[in-house]
Amino acid sequence: MGGTARIISIELDERTVLWRNADVEQERRVAIFDLLEGNHFRPEGVADPGPYRLGLRIEEGRLAMDIASEAGEPLTTVTLALTPFRRTVREYFAICESYYKAIRNASPSTIETIDMARRGIHNEAAEMLQERLCGKVEVDFDTARRLFTLICVLHIRQ
Repeated sequence: MGGTARIISIELDERTVLWRNADVEQERRVAIFDLLEGNHFRPEGVADPGPYRLGLRIEEGRLAMDIASEAGEPLTTVTLALTPFRRTVREYFAICESYYKAIRNASPSTIETIDMARRGIHNEAAEMLQERLCGKVEVDFDTARRLFTLICVLHIRQ
């Protein structure tokens, strides 16, 4: 996607993440790569038309999205309560764990069934994220999906 209302750089607060396995690390890399390749991201009430640098962190149970200009000048911080996402994040972690186990030794039809369930939860979460960001940040569906993946990565505490 072209245009200036987009993210050109994304950084996760690594202090939030205590541990992640190779599968989760791969999900993080893919989500960031895909997000930077194509996204729509327009913060409401910000005069700068973009593109933007985005920092994600979790602070006191809330997602903080630190939005900066292309030059790195801070523009705004958007916060979002994560309580509505708790169940979905738990479900997503559980189905991902099943998926990672399945791809190592299950039949193709089992893998496909689990992957369909995983995509369904992911899609539901993306729609919820779009709704929760309404009036704060305009994002398209694919951007919301990838941001949800990164929110999940930030939730890992094991």
